[in-house]
Amino acid sequence: MTEAAAAAEASRRFIALYDAHHAQVYAYAVSRAGRQLADDVVSDTFLVAWRKLATIPGSPLPWLLGVARNVARERFRDEVRQASLVAELRAWVDEAMADVADEVSERGAVLAALARLGPDDRELLTLVAWHGLSTRTAARVVGCSTATYFVRLHRARKRLQEALAGADPVPRRSPIALPVEEYSK
Repeated sequence: MTEAAAAAEASRRFIALYDAHHAQVYAYAVSRAGRQLADDVVSDTFLVAWRKLATIPGSPLPWLLGVARNVARERFRDEVRQASLVAELRAWVDEAMADVADEVSERGAVLAALARLGPDDRELLTLVAWHGLSTRTAARVVGCSTATYFVRLHRARKRLQEALAGADPVPRRSPIALPVEEYSK
């Protein structure tokens, strides 16, 4: 079988799998994660299915529901972890605001600005500043090249400066989400 024929067969098999089981996986995801996260859980489930298409058993529904269960569980863990981090940052802010020294109030402002940033920006900023990692090591931690890390760090620092200035930090947007007129500027 040629490579093109194999790719076409894989696509056909995946489409048949998706068409046959999407509704059941979605219903399961709603029951486990709620309507707000169900689409994400289903998307991630079928992404795993695509990646492991060759190893999916002959009766795929139980396997798909097991993947959906694991994805939903991981999402829940991520949310709990995120809530814990936000609570910790708020505690640091509250602690810093209780002190009266100028340096401490500046620390409180930085911590409050950090709390307003997204988790990715906080991670980029704290890996080097608080955890003492080199930029090369920090890039490995977040899974990107050193050059990409520097670009992301630059953007995160800009959003931190905006948050310190009292403005809401500029939200991270992917180029796909930008309206066409923003490309022409």
